[in-house]
Amino acid sequence: MPYSVIFTNSIFTTETRGQLLISKSGNFETYKRVLKRFSITRLRNFPITKCLLCLRVSVVNWILFCVALPVVAASAAQPLQKGEDIQVEPGLTGNYGGTLVVGQRSEPKTLNPVLAADAPSREVIGRINADLIHINRYTQKTEPALASSWKMSSDGRTFTLKLRRGLRFSDGQPFDADDVVFTFQVYLDEKVHSTQRDLLVIGGRPMTVTKVDAHTVRFELPQPYAAAERIFDSLAILPRHLLQSAYEQGKFAEVWNLNTPPSQIAGLGPFRVKQYVAGQRIVLERNPYYWKADSNKQRLPYLDEMAFIFAGNEDAQVMRFEARETDIINRFGPDNYSVLAKEQQDRDYQIQDLGPSLEFNFLVFNLNDVPADKFPDLVREQAWFRDLKFRQAVSAAIDRQAIVRLAYRGHGAALWGNESPADKLWVDQSLPHPERSLDHARELLKSAGFSWNSDGKLIDNQQKPVEFSIITGSSNAPRVKMATLIADDLSQLGITVHVVPLEFRAVVDRVFQSNNYEACIIGLGGADADPNPQMNVWLSNGGTHIWNLHEIHPATAWEAEVDGLMNQQMVTVNYKQRRRIYDRVQQLLAENLPVIFLATPDVLVGAKNNVGNFRPAVLDPYALWNADELYLRRQALASAR
Repeated sequence: MPYSVIFTNSIFTTETRGQLLISKSGNFETYKRVLKRFSITRLRNFPITKCLLCLRVSVVNWILFCVALPVVAASAAQPLQKGEDIQVEPGLTGNYGGTLVVGQRSEPKTLNPVLAADAPSREVIGRINADLIHINRYTQKTEPALASSWKMSSDGRTFTLKLRRGLRFSDGQPFDADDVVFTFQVYLDEKVHSTQRDLLVIGGRPMTVTKVDAHTVRFELPQPYAAAERIFDSLAILPRHLLQSAYEQGKFAEVWNLNTPPSQIAGLGPFRVKQYVAGQRIVLERNPYYWKADSNKQRLPYLDEMAFIFAGNEDAQVMRFEARETDIINRFGPDNYSVLAKEQQDRDYQIQDLGPSLEFNFLVFNLNDVPADKFPDLVREQAWFRDLKFRQAVSAAIDRQAIVRLAYRGHGAALWGNESPADKLWVDQSLPHPERSLDHARELLKSAGFSWNSDGKLIDNQQKPVEFSIITGSSNAPRVKMATLIADDLSQLGITVHVVPLEFRAVVDRVFQSNNYEACIIGLGGADADPNPQMNVWLSNGGTHIWNLHEIHPATAWEAEVDGLMNQQMVTVNYKQRRRIYDRVQQLLAENLPVIFLATPDVLVGAKNNVGNFRPAVLDPYALWNADELYLRRQALASAR
């Protein structure tokens, strides 16, 4: 597609519209790199070099036109109030002011924290909301958040949480125990379909939440919870005054979409929504009532604003970082890591490889019960997908080491199970790691009734050629490469695979909503090292039971066993006993292959050297977990002005 080129205050890349917008603040070499990356050799009828030289001579003589971003005064942090139970961060210092710009490959799907399942949504939502007890992503230990303290009963079944007094939501309305009770009512409501509900149902029974007084809440658990207070991490507390009416009317799924006016969205996180421009950006501004302060008792966050710019793909995300249009780069791939790492000393930024993440990427076949009249081809293909020997053959044919070498450029690790080697407390080291074997794959296919025609194509017992498509997010270059490598691997078995890259939101919709796909490469995990956040994946009725999202009861005996084991480990307090239980879960998953585990990427992050308090971690969201502490050094602020 030919690109039109627009010079503006920021680089925006919208491939679907065929536009490339370039910053007037970049330099000559930046323009050349950007344009050549998109194979643009002429602007209208001007060669690149002539246009760029023209631009250097006179920045006011625009080649096309300029789009100016509005400048609006930032919300000022409110002075600390008497009786306000602020959390002071010892030793923390920084400077006020400025806008931190982050490039996202994909646009968020929602701003509703109860329903969000995709990483772009969670990355934004996490900056505008807060939880009762929080896992520090750097230390991986729990720490007080909206609850200033808590007590657990001797039998491990009751948590009594003391809430901070004097706190307000980002719209200025007070926070108290009623908001907490309302929040958990929503999370536990089966009709809402919260992705977190499975964590709150223990031994088949939901926890109960009781208001003791305006600032005390009691949680009663049916059984002791093995991960203790970690259960409260990432459960965003909702504003009852804004959402109760929609909830009672059965319209909760409609609230806080991307088009909701900012005035109707409020949270307890460091920022609040200021502006959303479809296809371009979402801008957050300082929450003036945020409940944390630095060592000088200055209210956080330091930043006036955070802007998430939707780059459209990873290359555009990286180019914006190279051009100094963004301050932090998160979730980028190994190809670009190599380029950025070579230039970091000369370009005033830092790039870090933190080692393997806790994310697991996998190939999943669609095993949902779909209507035959609507998806006749898929229903026929599901006879293959449901055959364990077929899935085992596919797994045996995949060269995982090649995926690590070529898709991740060595910045990753191969997987044969759901736990990353980074999770040393929980990964089952005894799981076999078989080498790739096409001969074994062929034997499995023969034993399952498949054969080959005269052209070498694999056919089933109905003489139908084995052919299917793999969808994956177009903005995730390593996953697209994985799909391409797998297509090549399977072609050596006579299987025809079509790789279909889609915009990530379309992938999420097909997998979780319409079920209109044959196979998909996607990733999960990363929020915590503990097994419990994976409850909603491995329980048969879990909200992210991705290969079959419509199970009410276990479809197979091994899934029933996994259900029992996951519920058992959830309430087993002794680590060694719990570890044995969870090892068995990993063995069942490896043996039955509901999904085919592929690889985990290293956590690759980067930031300009002028970003203060930058402390990336291997737990999601990697570079942005302490957004309330990040600041721009004064030299950077002066340059921006």
